[in-house]
Amino acid sequence: MANECIPFKQPGTEVTGQASAAVTGKRFLAITGNMQTDGSITVAHATAAGRICGVAKYDAASGAKVGVIRGSKAVVPVTAGGTIAAGAEVEVGTNGQAVTKSAGVAVGYVETGATNGNDARVVLY
Repeated sequence: MANECIPFKQPGTEVTGQASAAVTGKRFLAITGNMQTDGSITVAHATAAGRICGVAKYDAASGAKVGVIRGSKAVVPVTAGGTIAAGAEVEVGTNGQAVTKSAGVAVGYVETGATNGNDARVVLY
């Protein structure tokens, strides 16, 4: 699978989602519709400054199943949408990327600094 998100550590749970739009691995996801008949949640990239339901485990086309990593204190790589300082809280940026929290919902914090387009090591709230 391409662009896999492999957790650094993960005390939470994982669930299966169905992509309502194409998703990229290592990006924040949000619930975008009702649960599917097979019990999977409907997801797509989270909206900038919005809430999340987890992080995509890998790339998935619209209509395909995708693994969703979630759980408080899970430590996962999320693509940075800008420079993030070590210890900074993060929110959702464009296309589900992690950015330094400004006015949005805090979804976690980084354990070490990250630069635009690279993996940010995010501890999820």
